Amino acid sequence: MIDIRKEADALASWPTHDRLRALKRILPRARVEDILARTGQDRSPCSRLPGWFMVWFVVALGLFSRDCYRQVFRWLQPYRPGGVPPRSTFCEARRRLGLAPLRLLAREVVRLLGRPLTPGAFYRDMRLMALDGFTVDLSDTPKNDHAFGRPGGRRAPGAFPQARVLALCEIGSHVLWRWRIRPCHVGEVTMAHRLLGYLQPDMLLLWDRNFLSYKTLTEVQATKAHLLARVKSNWIFEPIRVLPDGSFLARFYASAKDRREDRGGIAVRIIEYTLGDPNRAGSGEVHRLLTTLLDPEPDPAETLIVLYHERWEQELAIDELKTHQRERPVLRSQTPRGVVQELYGLLLGHYVDRVLMQETAKRQQVDPRRLSFTATLKILRCRLPECPRSREGRSRWYQAVLAEIGEEVLPERRNRINPRVIKRKMSNWKKKRPEHRHHPQPTKEFREAIVIRC
Repeated sequence: MIDIRKEADALASWPTHDRLRALKRILPRARVEDILARTGQDRSPCSRLPGWFMVWFVVALGLFSRDCYRQVFRWLQPYRPGGVPPRSTFCEARRRLGLAPLRLLAREVVRLLGRPLTPGAFYRDMRLMALDGFTVDLSDTPKNDHAFGRPGGRRAPGAFPQARVLALCEIGSHVLWRWRIRPCHVGEVTMAHRLLGYLQPDMLLLWDRNFLSYKTLTEVQATKAHLLARVKSNWIFEPIRVLPDGSFLARFYASAKDRREDRGGIAVRIIEYTLGDPNRAGSGEVHRLLTTLLDPEPDPAETLIVLYHERWEQELAIDELKTHQRERPVLRSQTPRGVVQELYGLLLGHYVDRVLMQETAKRQQVDPRRLSFTATLKILRCRLPECPRSREGRSRWYQAVLAEIGEEVLPERRNRINPRVIKRKMSNWKKKRPEHRHHPQPTKEFREAIVIRC
């Protein structure tokens, strides 16, 4: 016989969709539930934390990074007496959810937001993309240390295990479109090979000099995308023909032997320039760019030099995620699977913010990079718990959020630079070493340990 009271109590303990529906335009509920069904995570033994809710919960961890599990749950749910599960229940629910739903959700939902009229999104008919990476400190647990490793140093190993993230970024919208997560000892160039396969024929990729090699150049050309990259100063390029704008055509070879035998070279264009402002970094040095755009008539050298510096937009996107969104020095997850899941939540949370900014910029007819990411994030944190229950109320709420974000327009960027330095490098405290990681714990209470000397 069914116990009606027990069934009603169980139903009342389920999380509601009210506040989660607020962002259904960005991460649609139907898509989330479909992905859970495809990955076999649509059934949960815990009625208080079903699978669909945990997907949103992991994304919310990336939006409310400083808050503990129970507080994040409170942001997403109205108050019910005894309705907040203990921390261990959230940990078990995260473990049960796994990685597959977050990975599929990112692949199917995260999309390029730039349009031909979006400022900074396109150069001629090519979408501007950048490739760069960053590292994040992880909880100092044996499992994370074994899976991800920690950076080395002259004095001692790094303070925390680290994971490396490499991402393809849409320059005009700051959307981190595709990414890979690996241990810190895996180099960015090694990780780049898989990401280059996502390039599309209408893209122009910008990257730093460390990524450039014969293999990566062929991989970019295989996708029919174009490349604009910085070149190391010791690489040899013999001019074939000097062009009217001062650049020259050359061939890029896999090795010095291939260059001597003129075998398998790839036609490229080299642009050399210096900076005449003594107050700018790199002034007086010779800088070189390599591009697969060979015709100087539609693509003058000076235009490409200015365009290359748009690559720094990805540095700003990384700063948005690492500094302003994460707001904690070390990720909270204690296990490698939890680390990857938490990083997916952070990246999806960044995408949620960027979609809101893109929609606002379209309505306000401003460059989305002129809107404040920090203000958008704080507005979302503040207004998400206020989302009403009714469909009409949610629509008004969403429009009000976009209007509020639209008031956070930044002034035009100033013509300035800052040196890449830090204020504090050394510490008076001793360096933490392996013998300090499992320090013996007290065997007595403090009062019992007191010995008064007569």
